[in-house]
Amino acid sequence: MRKHLATFLFAVALPVLLAVVPAAAQDDPHVFRGALVLPISGPPIDGGILVVQNGRITAVGGPDTSTPRGAVEHDVSGKVLMPGLVDTHSHIGSVSGGDRSAPLHPDVRNLDSIDVRSDSIWRARSGGITTVNIMSGSGHLMSGQTAYVKLRDGARTIEDWLYCDDPLNGICGGMKMANGTNSIGSPPFPGTRAKSAALIRNLYHEAVEYREKMAAAEAEAEENGEDGGEPAKRDLRMEALAQVLAGDRIVQHHTHRHNDIATVLRLKEEFGFRVVVQHGTESWKVAEELAAADVPVSITWIDAPGGKEETIDWNMEMGAILERAGVDVSFNTDDSVTDSRLLMRAAAIAVRYGMSRDKAIEGLTLAPARALGLEDRIGSLEAGKDADFVILSGDPLSAYTKVEQTWVEGTMIYDRANPDHRKYAVGGYKVYNMTAHEDHMIQQLLEGETR
Repeated sequence: MRKHLATFLFAVALPVLLAVVPAAAQDDPHVFRGALVLPISGPPIDGGILVVQNGRITAVGGPDTSTPRGAVEHDVSGKVLMPGLVDTHSHIGSVSGGDRSAPLHPDVRNLDSIDVRSDSIWRARSGGITTVNIMSGSGHLMSGQTAYVKLRDGARTIEDWLYCDDPLNGICGGMKMANGTNSIGSPPFPGTRAKSAALIRNLYHEAVEYREKMAAAEAEAEENGEDGGEPAKRDLRMEALAQVLAGDRIVQHHTHRHNDIATVLRLKEEFGFRVVVQHGTESWKVAEELAAADVPVSITWIDAPGGKEETIDWNMEMGAILERAGVDVSFNTDDSVTDSRLLMRAAAIAVRYGMSRDKAIEGLTLAPARALGLEDRIGSLEAGKDADFVILSGDPLSAYTKVEQTWVEGTMIYDRANPDHRKYAVGGYKVYNMTAHEDHMIQQLLEGETR
């Protein structure tokens, strides 16, 4: 009887033990040795070493860097290793925001719509992107709260990706705002640029009053204890805007024309919120003003003529002009305006038109991390930061370079050598919506088996 019981317990326990082994393996230190390491926070390191453990970077340095015994070794000689790319403006994951019932939706949370199992996520991973600001479109003056997400492996719900620990009450992203032609329309939407600004200004004045009322109610409660009276009624719209006014939630502002950008700067000056100019097509015309206001610009690259009227004065040298003025410049995909697999190309084109190499690469990593307020965790390879990095076949600014591996918090989430992953790097858009038969055909093509 005891023998049978022992056999039974072993059979039950074995799967559990086996399931624990991979998780324990993640605790082992990993050493990446021999690559040209681009820390971003310092000069390139030839034959560099990166050490990661428990999802964090523990060391980065030259060939003589001390490494722990028993570490898992990765020979990355001849490769380039740099921080994971940060995309400040993307629409992957089937995100949605406010509806047409009103032009202003500060209480809408984009995280409530994101599909973490969407195949569009693989475009970002195969492009070396590890952190994304996912936000809804620009057809509203304010379409809702954006979501800052880390593209970890094995996500089941959006909670597995968010940077915040408490999505019900926490600040999990920025605030998407827009002006210009996109948000102009028939009532209840504004019909002019001036009316657009008036609606925004009135809303923020309401938020100022709400913040003052909540502060007064809190002070009264503290003074009178349990007899403090009725607490102020919670307003989710105003609460989100109060977070913007406090600087805890950064405004990510769609804007193109110089006069629309000037309006954004005017509102920032009036209400004191933190803002990032997204797109900024004519930002080169007001570069000095942007620098004086300490407002970053995240460029969406336009590499072909056409499109909306607001982009007519696109300038290929805008990255260089903004850099010279002292503006913090980053690049974004606005996926699917630019495919997430091609984000590095934006930096390369900017260098071709006069931007410095160092600032252009920083515009893919540390500058966008600053634009999201996440620079303490990501954007550079430094001890203590998250172990988010990419391994490239060559120079990040070369058209011939391939993303070979993408790692998030010390776990590989994309491997070009894996046919199931590679199809997302080389396939067209139909690869993201394939039948089982089509998937099989793609696998044969990738493996060179089709005759």
